[in-house]
Amino acid sequence: MHKILWADDEIDLLKPHILFLKNKGYDVTTVSNGVDALEALDNEAFSLVLLDENMPGLSGLETLDRINRAHPDVPVIMITKSEEENIMNQAIGNSIADYLIKPVNPNQILLSLKKNLGGRELVAAQTTSGYQQEFTHISSLINSAASIQEWMDVYKQIVYWELKLADTPMAEMVLMQKKDANSNFCKFVRKNYEKWVTTDERPLMSPEIFKKKVFPLLDSGEKVCFILIDNFRLDQWRVLQPLLSEWFDSSEELYSAILPTSTQYARNAIFAGLMPLQISKLYPKLWVEEDEDEGLNVHEEELIRTQLERFRRKENFTYNKLNDSSAGEKFLSQMKKLNDVPLNVVVLNFIDMLSHARTESKMIRELANSDAAYRSLTESWFRHSSSLDIFRRLSELGFKVIVTTDHGTIRVDNPVKVIGDRNTNTNLRYKVGKNLNYNPKQVYEMADPKRFRLPSPNISSKFIYACNEDFFSYPNNYNYYVQYYTGTFQHGGISMEEMLVPLVTLTPKR
Repeated sequence: MHKILWADDEIDLLKPHILFLKNKGYDVTTVSNGVDALEALDNEAFSLVLLDENMPGLSGLETLDRINRAHPDVPVIMITKSEEENIMNQAIGNSIADYLIKPVNPNQILLSLKKNLGGRELVAAQTTSGYQQEFTHISSLINSAASIQEWMDVYKQIVYWELKLADTPMAEMVLMQKKDANSNFCKFVRKNYEKWVTTDERPLMSPEIFKKKVFPLLDSGEKVCFILIDNFRLDQWRVLQPLLSEWFDSSEELYSAILPTSTQYARNAIFAGLMPLQISKLYPKLWVEEDEDEGLNVHEEELIRTQLERFRRKENFTYNKLNDSSAGEKFLSQMKKLNDVPLNVVVLNFIDMLSHARTESKMIRELANSDAAYRSLTESWFRHSSSLDIFRRLSELGFKVIVTTDHGTIRVDNPVKVIGDRNTNTNLRYKVGKNLNYNPKQVYEMADPKRFRLPSPNISSKFIYACNEDFFSYPNNYNYYVQYYTGTFQHGGISMEEMLVPLVTLTPKR
């Protein structure tokens, strides 16, 4: 039973209301002034306070302030005769749970109590019921999806319910359904990927992002800021979107990252506007092979320039990679200079660093021990870093902002054995090499990389990709390897999380 404290100097006139609430199962204690209300709260635990704003002595607003200081966990519903805006603003500014204007009827109070005391339970019950009704429908879509757009719709629905049910017992069921979806999605990609990269029958993919999304905005006279957040997934975008809604209207879509879903291939394809094989042939000095010591994404600015030149575009552009808070603060201080530049490209690397840190740091593993926790860390970083201020400033400067990523990431939990020579790359979700030994039923194989528009380090090299939640492990020191990487976030392979990634256009609110 919920215990309610009601403070009102005319409490005797409210006996019918109090009796009504008691009949509805609430235990109501009454006081006639603010001092008695504070004393009652010090001596007894209450679920909620009903507080009259216009009381003699200690006013309702003064009482509210003291309640918030001494008992910040107790919600307060303010009841007042006044409709003055400044009174309302003061009450709302002091974090009230609700605001009711006299005369109030018992049903108004009951509704407010239910919303503030039983709201979470009611919402959770309604949400759970909604997913139970949708479960069969989504399962049917998973089994029948025959186009990339249908798979995007499946993924959007799963992410929607994943966020809705994150803190409920139903979260496990959503996870099981997502695993089922990923299994079928991998079969779909195996069947269709070669056609996507060799014909015009393909979804929007990495090399076409600038051509189809950036250039049309420039042609219409917009100032554009293209922001690429490495390792960024749809669910992470969904938790950041509310933070940006004050300054931007957003239009969300998905596109398909190319394989491998890794920075060297997918991000360079975005900035060059070409598939990796084309980059290596046209600009060999800008392509870094797997076994080279040079950084795999050190030529991004030059690749952007080559794309603008190929399309005979004359726009000036800036390129900034922000790897830490000091770089973000420095960029923020210089943003006024961007105003005269039509195209500005920014790479935010925090989530990628978080993903790697989670693998290497025991503390970060504890902080991000699930997808929900991983989202929470992403939201916390964005809220408290310079990144949010950068977006706010872009809105003030009138920039159209495109937010996207080169690939997403997936939490892996199933080791798959593979054997390779010492020149085989180290990525856990894809391997490229000339002497790979594996079970072909467990991977997606590209025996002839050039057919898939990928450069081949050697004439006999092939690519293989992990699907679902699999990750590649070597037989040597197998148990340690499996224990170390199980539960980490990886990318490079085939899953909805890695391939179906957000592409968002933000329009500043005027």
